Amino acid sequence: MKSAEEIRIMDRANAIVHQVLGALEAALAPGVVLGDLDHMAHSLTLSAGAKPAFKGYHGYPASICISVNDEVVHGIPGGRALKQGDLVSLDFGVVFQGFYGDAARTCVVGSHDVEARRLMDVTRASLMKGIEQARPGNRVSDISHAVQAWVESHGFSVVRDYVGHGIGRALHEDPQIPNFGEPGHGPRLQPGMVLAIEPMVNEGSFEVTVDEDGWTVRTKDGLRSAHFEYSVAVTPSEPVILGAGGTA
Repeated sequence: MKSAEEIRIMDRANAIVHQVLGALEAALAPGVVLGDLDHMAHSLTLSAGAKPAFKGYHGYPASICISVNDEVVHGIPGGRALKQGDLVSLDFGVVFQGFYGDAARTCVVGSHDVEARRLMDVTRASLMKGIEQARPGNRVSDISHAVQAWVESHGFSVVRDYVGHGIGRALHEDPQIPNFGEPGHGPRLQPGMVLAIEPMVNEGSFEVTVDEDGWTVRTKDGLRSAHFEYSVAVTPSEPVILGAGGTA
């Protein structure tokens, strides 16, 4: 549970996250090297008075996770150059005044096919469907069910092996927030909770594998994946997307 002041700090932390993600999205173009985007995220974060949250977290070697095409999450930026039509998921977090911010978005490089746009649109909409359920009295699985129902009604699948989470003074706090499940289960939501809700949606099967680097998660069938995430505060009335003030 977070106080009003703590949520205010987390709102600022997430505003920095959204500002960095916006700058990275604007920089996407054919030929751009993923490692350069990582350096850019690191520099912008320090300039904003925060620290990248992911670098060194359980040994993760970069400041941002960048996952391309069939990579679902936790892609490590390196020497790979982007190509026209690549689907790029940017997942980023910061630490600001002792609290974490965390968000993700999926973008496309240059021109794209219709199905790539549909995958992104459905994933983003499923996040908003989940957020609508982040209200006092509901349960965690009401969020989960709303995401799954929307995604599967459009012919896509939700990843089972990786889930959303609470967030605050730690990057990952209870409760876990799956993107699948029947409604009416799990902890009851209360004002003061802050939840990182993050659907990961695959074109094909929900099954995933992990690369030999121990981090990069990709679809087992080689089809594409999209990922959107907001940190959301549960309030006595409407759910609030933290950091959204003009930058989300």
